[in-house]
Amino acid sequence: MAVVGGLRAAARKIVLRWAMRKTSGGLPDITTLKRVPEHLTYPLRRLRVDPVPQLAEQRAIDPIHQLGDILGIKIWLVSGHEEAKVVLADMTSYSNDIRHLLGKRDQSGADGVGGLGFTDPPDHTRLRGVLTPEFTMRRLRRLDEGIEAIVEKSLDEMESAAAAGDGTVDLVDLFGFEIPFRVICDLLGMPEDVRDEFHDLGIARFDVSEGGAGAFDAASETRSFLIETVRRQRDNPGDGMIGEIIRTKGDEFDDVELGGLADGVFLGGYETSAAMLSMGAYVLTQNPEAYRLLREGTPAEVNSVVDELLRYLCPVQIAFPRFARHSHDLFGHSIGKGDVVIVSLSGANRDPAVIPNPEQFDLRNAETMHFAFGHGMHRCVGAELARMELRAALTGLARRFPDLAMATSDLDELGFRNLSIVYGLDRLPVHLHGAPVTV
Repeated sequence: MAVVGGLRAAARKIVLRWAMRKTSGGLPDITTLKRVPEHLTYPLRRLRVDPVPQLAEQRAIDPIHQLGDILGIKIWLVSGHEEAKVVLADMTSYSNDIRHLLGKRDQSGADGVGGLGFTDPPDHTRLRGVLTPEFTMRRLRRLDEGIEAIVEKSLDEMESAAAAGDGTVDLVDLFGFEIPFRVICDLLGMPEDVRDEFHDLGIARFDVSEGGAGAFDAASETRSFLIETVRRQRDNPGDGMIGEIIRTKGDEFDDVELGGLADGVFLGGYETSAAMLSMGAYVLTQNPEAYRLLREGTPAEVNSVVDELLRYLCPVQIAFPRFARHSHDLFGHSIGKGDVVIVSLSGANRDPAVIPNPEQFDLRNAETMHFAFGHGMHRCVGAELARMELRAALTGLARRFPDLAMATSDLDELGFRNLSIVYGLDRLPVHLHGAPVTV
């Protein structure tokens, strides 16, 4: 048996060496990876909304462990709450710059990584400084009325669709996707006629079931569109964020940089919010008391429901990878220079060491700090906008359709996504006015 195991391990290494061609500097080119090795995938797997048991089992043994070793690069997984907090806040020991693993892609154009998540200071500081003023509470208040109108329009369309059909609607399509898409298009000043294209590309960007090539190709397509949007608005700035940045600081940034920023805002504010709204509605159909609080509760109670949904569901399963700048000790583990450290946000959010009832949706957990928006310098810049959307959309849903119920007992119909960095579901058929189904 030991011989067979050794042969399998050797064969696996050979496959990986063929699957991941090296860059000219001797490092692997992750954009050519055709398949993520099975033993590395469990942090991205779930059983419906719950992480697979292996994640909790490993956290109980040690919340930091070596997940794998690919072509000489060690990959460490962090799944504990305190350990995650330390890693995510440490910009001295770690870099977020992933460009050394992107092979021969042209980093100066749409193939570049763009945005904030894969950049370090001083570039990160300069770019985030452009976005931060756009996401202050004072600036966001101007969006309140528009978000409420978008929610009401989507709820009206759901009502019409149910009346025109058999009384059921798909909340993923008409609620989860529509609301954040419209909000982010209004925020950026983008046309909505790219809806179907961006819907598909948004999902593809976080899907690693076929390796890295598809995800990076989808990312290039979305960035190409947004870079072109910036170019068009140079001469005629729009009313949204892109136009405002061009008017006030356009001379300080080129089209690729601004397109990358817009891309980060679009993906951070669209796909993650879509996943949260759809999965949140699913969880609420199973938790009538929380659904009632959204209708009748105080603002503090509503906030508790939203925060517990964020902790419990945490659609962004892992944080941006951290690359060790130098060898160092991490809670008794020797991290080598160049090692990759992955933080499981969904794992850290369910750490029994700090969370009272971690595996259940329980409002008593809501006071515990969660990592749904990350932590530290790379914490999601649009976190407060996301909260606004979730509050408006979920309270609107609860008030308009207090008898909302699942329309199927076969949860396989929901199409929970496999191996996606941003976890979600593809369908959520519901009755808007009752006829509950036991699941």
